[in-house]
Amino acid sequence: MSILSSRRARTAVVAVAAGALALAGCSSSDNGNSTNKSKDKKEAAAQSAAVKIGTAADSTGPAEEVTGAKPGGTVQVYEEDDFSHLDPGQIYVSDAGLLSKLIFRGLTTYKEDAKGGLTVIGDLATDAGKMSDGGKTWTYTLKDGVKDETGHVIDANDIRHTFERLYDPFITDGPSYIQQWLSGAGTTYRKAYTGPFKGKHLPDTVLATPDDKTVVFHFSAAQPDLPQALAMAGYSVVPEKTDTKAKYDTKPVAIGPYKVSEFKAGKSVKLVKNTNWDAKTDAMRHQYVDGFNIDINHDDEDQTKTILADRGDAKNAIMMTGQVATTQVQKVVSDPAAMKRTIQGYAPYVWQMNFNMDRLKDKKIRDAITYAMPSTAVYKADGGAYGGEVANSLMSPTTPGYQKDYDPFGRAKHPNGDIAKAKKLIEEAGAKGKKIVYAYANIPVRQQQAVLVENALGKIGLDVQKKEVDAATWYEQIGKVDNGFDIYMTGWGQDWSSASTVFPPLYDGTQIQDGASNYSHINDDHVNSEIVRIQKITDTAEATKAWTALNQYISEKVNPASPIYYTKVFQIAGTNVGGLRYSTVTSYTDPTRVFLKS
Repeated sequence: MSILSSRRARTAVVAVAAGALALAGCSSSDNGNSTNKSKDKKEAAAQSAAVKIGTAADSTGPAEEVTGAKPGGTVQVYEEDDFSHLDPGQIYVSDAGLLSKLIFRGLTTYKEDAKGGLTVIGDLATDAGKMSDGGKTWTYTLKDGVKDETGHVIDANDIRHTFERLYDPFITDGPSYIQQWLSGAGTTYRKAYTGPFKGKHLPDTVLATPDDKTVVFHFSAAQPDLPQALAMAGYSVVPEKTDTKAKYDTKPVAIGPYKVSEFKAGKSVKLVKNTNWDAKTDAMRHQYVDGFNIDINHDDEDQTKTILADRGDAKNAIMMTGQVATTQVQKVVSDPAAMKRTIQGYAPYVWQMNFNMDRLKDKKIRDAITYAMPSTAVYKADGGAYGGEVANSLMSPTTPGYQKDYDPFGRAKHPNGDIAKAKKLIEEAGAKGKKIVYAYANIPVRQQQAVLVENALGKIGLDVQKKEVDAATWYEQIGKVDNGFDIYMTGWGQDWSSASTVFPPLYDGTQIQDGASNYSHINDDHVNSEIVRIQKITDTAEATKAWTALNQYISEKVNPASPIYYTKVFQIAGTNVGGLRYSTVTSYTDPTRVFLKS
């Protein structure tokens, strides 16, 4: 899942940016000394633990009560950008993914314990699924009487429709794991089937609904991660009778505890209680508050100052994908009262500088740029020690198989770049004075980071040509195969706790096409064949070792992207907000459990 702010309005990125914080001078709390109380790799390692598979008992509602919770009131939310999508099938970004927790439900979801440990459970289904045929067949039974906001009882036809509609060409931005698994045809899954709107269904040999309560998935290969994939926002259920196709993006039908009562594009979204939601069917969500008022066009600086001031509606406010602004970090961390209303966490994202390998074919140039990356300065522009830290690998510390001591480009010794080594490589490549087209999003933090990168590459002899790209279409522009750029930064995080959601989408050469996530256009035979091989390994430990080895090969033998920094989350809420907790599922405040104290 990518991020910019969210995902292009496509991978999990663009509209808000995990860690899109305004740049200012680095405060004393940002210097990585012993006073730094931000999250470290120990917390991240805890998030890389394997997800547990829950039972039917785990899947039975209501959810465990939050200590001290009270009903009533409206939570105020401040957001920088509009939500990328409201149609579940189009959601693959952090902003809309967070909103989906309140208004949508899928076959499965996650139950999270106090330490961030995850158990995948049945949501609309009675359990996490029953596997047979060595993992090729999965059967789900629906819970009784779950209704959408219109009062319609969700049945197996709605589940079938939810997955079939993802094949229609109007769906462009959501995940495609399950579609590809069902078709067995990779990115060409739409060739044989283009959706249900012309009256045709997927064959029962692929997706069967033998009765109103039963759904059976048939795959050509074992898919042991199906319960986790089904928990993604992009696979939330869209009831068949109320599906308006492209129009659904502005007026979706809720199954969760809240529904959209008002949507003003670019301005605001209002949520109110879904009176047809039944807590007895839901083991994860709560409905403590009466609703959420979400106001758009508040950048991190504005959000932080407003919530820190704690006046009026701000007392009831939370951040969704906003973060404590860089300029306000010191003020917050030095105030014990303010720190009591903050949450912190280690997000799963790796910010990396992608090399367009169709244009930058000389590995020495790619290596030189990698050595030159001013990682420390770049992450400090994105919140300092509370916003990130130097990345040593293309794998995040939250990903199983991550090696904290694996450091092929010497980030530990040269966290702000090794200019001398980079300059020597440029001279060896005969590339002194070479023009490099550098694309970046037109939001403050990316603009400031662009200056830092430009200066570093200038020192090694490259002529950087900066190109600003509209943040609202960022991933659409760089997602084009012929994008016209040499280098561009993206953020990617695992979709669930497995490297299988990192390496195939980013580095599989067979998936190169407009809109795909192979942003570097790497197409290496060994990498391609290893991805196919590892995806067939059903032993988790064995697969994890294989992904780790592949990470080393990609980094050292190909180098399609330079890891720059890992992302952390630091958010603040109003004094009247209770139930605050960092969610390892969404990487932000968990909105399903908040309440107002008075």
